[in-house]
Amino acid sequence: MVQVREEVTGARRVVVKVGSSSLTTAVGGIDEQRVDALVDVLGGLAARGREVVLVSSGAIAAGLAPLHLRRRPRDLATQQAAASVGQGLLIGRYAAGFARHGLTVGQVLLTVDDVTRRAHYRNAYRTLRKLLDLGALPIVNENDTVATEEIRFGDNDRLAALVAALVQADLLVLLSDVDALYTGDPADPASRRVTTVRGDADLAGLTIGAAGRAGVGTGGMVTKVEAARIATGFGIPVVLTAAPMAGAALAGDEAGTLFHAAASRPTARLFWLAHATSPRGRLHLDPGAVAAVVARRKSLLPAGITAVDGSFAAGDPVDLVDATSGAPVARGLVNYDAVELPALLGRSTPELAAALGPGYEREVVHRDDLVLLRTSQEST
Repeated sequence: MVQVREEVTGARRVVVKVGSSSLTTAVGGIDEQRVDALVDVLGGLAARGREVVLVSSGAIAAGLAPLHLRRRPRDLATQQAAASVGQGLLIGRYAAGFARHGLTVGQVLLTVDDVTRRAHYRNAYRTLRKLLDLGALPIVNENDTVATEEIRFGDNDRLAALVAALVQADLLVLLSDVDALYTGDPADPASRRVTTVRGDADLAGLTIGAAGRAGVGTGGMVTKVEAARIATGFGIPVVLTAAPMAGAALAGDEAGTLFHAAASRPTARLFWLAHATSPRGRLHLDPGAVAAVVARRKSLLPAGITAVDGSFAAGDPVDLVDATSGAPVARGLVNYDAVELPALLGRSTPELAAALGPGYEREVVHRDDLVLLRTSQEST
């Protein structure tokens, strides 16, 4: 009896991410047959009443051949130039392809700021939501022509997970040139395909290294597994497979690897804080404060902070760091400016209130504005 993945067949809103190596030739330039094959799968999915958001890499790779570049450039200016040429070619190919299915596409180019600043994050949501409401198919990519941080980040896997959470998708599909997660190197005959991942325990002992064709893409299996962790942590199941298997995977066949969603979904606000923010500073905590924040889920008070790094204002995200190990254990929204905190360190809130006034009898980070990071959760 053929098993059907109900998490896939029951998904109404689907985010699909495809990597550069699945869309372009080894020397750069768009592989029209591969693009058209993917468009036909997604166009058919949309025709059956499903909402589809496509997160597509490939702008830089698509611009290599037209600019007579033999390999992906290392310098930022040439990367941006290649993206400038390639992005237009890529969206043009998609627009023509989806038009065959009666679909209009909308291009959404995002930078790191668009997914790490709360106001921008909300704006991105409104744009994507309106495109879907109007029956268009959004095509999302990082804005490689002007941004810098995400080019250094290197791949759209994390962006795809954040977009899936942003639009409250029912499913995320990560497509690459590797057909599944394996217990070791996929080229090793001793490696076996991992069909299902229900949690981090199923990943223990696996050798998860880089995968993909050198020269055009920059992502690997590590970034895809991390993206799967982000999405499943928000309650979104993930399928990881190769682009030629997209049709089978989206039909619910046991293609690739299925990452099951976590049983509970965090609030959107805490998810944003954990995965879609960049810390503006670091607060170093003594062992007592680490135990209070991590084990007892308490607010952070000035008495437990030993040092402050960075330049930040009240309301900015900061990492809470174990002063002993140097590892971040939590992230939170701070209630003080960086310049205020050094005078408060090591002092109790009653003492501060008596010396400086009642306005200082407040937490540095309130527990409702604080989320534990995965490394600290694994240690508790």
